[in-house]
Amino acid sequence: MGVTAFGYLGIGVSDMERWREFATTGVLGLEETEVAEDGTVYLRMDEYHHRFALHPTGENDLVYMGFEVPGEQAFEEMAQKLRKAGVAVTPGTEEEKANRKVVDLIKFKDPSGIPLEIYHGALQLWERPFKPARNIAGFKTKADDGTQMGLGHTVLFIKDMKATEAFWRDILGMKTSDYIDLDFALPGLGTATFFHCNPRHHTVAFVEMNVPRFLQHFMLELNEFDDVGHTYYKCQDEGVPMSMNLGKHTNDHMLSFYLVSPSGFDIEYGYGGRLIDDSKWTVQKHIAPSVWGHRPVQSAGAPA
Repeated sequence: MGVTAFGYLGIGVSDMERWREFATTGVLGLEETEVAEDGTVYLRMDEYHHRFALHPTGENDLVYMGFEVPGEQAFEEMAQKLRKAGVAVTPGTEEEKANRKVVDLIKFKDPSGIPLEIYHGALQLWERPFKPARNIAGFKTKADDGTQMGLGHTVLFIKDMKATEAFWRDILGMKTSDYIDLDFALPGLGTATFFHCNPRHHTVAFVEMNVPRFLQHFMLELNEFDDVGHTYYKCQDEGVPMSMNLGKHTNDHMLSFYLVSPSGFDIEYGYGGRLIDDSKWTVQKHIAPSVWGHRPVQSAGAPA
């Protein structure tokens, strides 16, 4: 019993107009679904009403992460499991459920204070097919067999790796994918731990570091590699800040580059991520994050 997909991400931003252009026609190609009365901008990448909600609240960091379960029974079981583990669980209000476009949700925090939500019954817009804001072939949110994999993945800064691993594994039900010993390439960063909850190689990864934000990066996986390549050179031609150039990761085999969001954290834009079959998977360890590439880009930077 556990969560099954990373369904949505709420981000507090300080420069909404810059984000709206960046996330849609400017770079990412997401579709703007609607703008709420409070100024929240909803962005979609598939049949779901939204995968991202940009809130004009100024944190320049995640303000919540939403994880999906299949239905009401699984939802109630997860709520009970959290409470039995001593986690403070708050039911979502009617307003919050309406804003998230879900049937029901609960709210809680992990050991580092990361605000998390579990929900079921997300709004689908099959009558309004997803239309990328740029000329791209869309995003990979399902496995080839139709298994829901969610919006992508995220790498988070946390305070206590041991407590974090236990919480996400034993309570949220995620499984360890692998580890990367970052000290070999970037001394002082320690070991990153990667977790999955569906065939996507990882849904979350953690780096133990005392920094004033949770979000290191989130990843969007494209359906076609050409869209990654075109966007890579578009960013270079138009001066969009990048933090790492094109490369291939050791663990998930993603072909990707990293750009800097208007809030200062990174976004990985990639293709070809490895899928995990739990019946055949063996947990691995790596001593380098990339097979090739992913070299730092000196011009990286954006106002936080």
